[in-house]
Amino acid sequence: MNPRILDVALGDRSYSIRIGSALLRDAEGLRACAPGRHVLLVTDANVATHHLAPVRAAFAGHAVELVVLPPGEQEKTLARFGDLMAALARLGASRDATVVALGGGVVGDLAGFAAACWMRGVRFVQLPTTLLAMVDSSVGGKTAVDLPEGKNLVGAFHQPAAVVADTDVLATLPDRELRAGLAEVLKYGAIGDPAFFAWLETQAPALLARDPAVLGEAIARSCAHKADVVARDETERGERALLNFGHTFGHAIETVQGYGGLLHGEAVAVGMRLAADLSHRLGRASADDAQRLAELVEAFGLPTRIPPGLDPDALLARMRLDKKNLSGRLRLVLWRALGRADLVDGVDEAAVRALLAEG
Repeated sequence: MNPRILDVALGDRSYSIRIGSALLRDAEGLRACAPGRHVLLVTDANVATHHLAPVRAAFAGHAVELVVLPPGEQEKTLARFGDLMAALARLGASRDATVVALGGGVVGDLAGFAAACWMRGVRFVQLPTTLLAMVDSSVGGKTAVDLPEGKNLVGAFHQPAAVVADTDVLATLPDRELRAGLAEVLKYGAIGDPAFFAWLETQAPALLARDPAVLGEAIARSCAHKADVVARDETERGERALLNFGHTFGHAIETVQGYGGLLHGEAVAVGMRLAADLSHRLGRASADDAQRLAELVEAFGLPTRIPPGLDPDALLARMRLDKKNLSGRLRLVLWRALGRADLVDGVDEAAVRALLAEG
């Protein structure tokens, strides 16, 4: 079956997203993504076990430096970024080098940031291996590393040259990681497509059962949403900020837990529930819509409550460091109704803290 191909329209930096089966075994297609001689191939130990062999074989004719990272968000650090810089130096990577990210969001963000910085920017290819990376982090050119003070605080916008999403790899994805990816799928319906949200409500069992056709449709529709938004607002000056629905809360949870608690998608699921509840408390939206979102989050087997023991003041302090904030004022993505989100400036911190204290 031919892959679905979506375009991210950014003028001379436009690129395609290919979604389909057996794409990591298409050696010719992978080689075409790296026209230069040098390739830095970045993956993690879990992904390498299942999916590295055909990708490495595809680049057998290149000069390749391989970096296999330990898995986990805690690896997305400046120290690991330094390791990738050293690997590029060992490779003698020139300006026509390609950095290939084979993995989930951590690998993609870290490898992309390395590509953005080596010689002020080299070619970068995303081969996402998690549902979350396929529908969100591999598309749009956000690259970054975390600090102890906050998530993704050091980074750059650097668009990939191509995104190749092989849906076959989802067969090896742990159930928890699959559910975490569904949080980002749900987000697209919540902020701008109520019909897609309703479709997800009917298809939750099929998605959790990994029905190939249903998963493929969810991935394609999510990528189409993100591609459209990125084409209109590449560097998040306006509309693209809406894609962060639930993320300010979620990132705070991840940071306070030291990047070792909830997965990113799980934290975002909690964050979306909090954002929907806050929208209702501030008189912006109905309780029915917030309940509907919470029910779909639960149907996907995702958490809706803040993990016990997290200090609300510590969470609020992390939220104040969010990149959307301006001049010390808290800015959050809230909604007026399911499918109608806004970026709201100067949100009442007392209301946010009260919500955080309740969990």
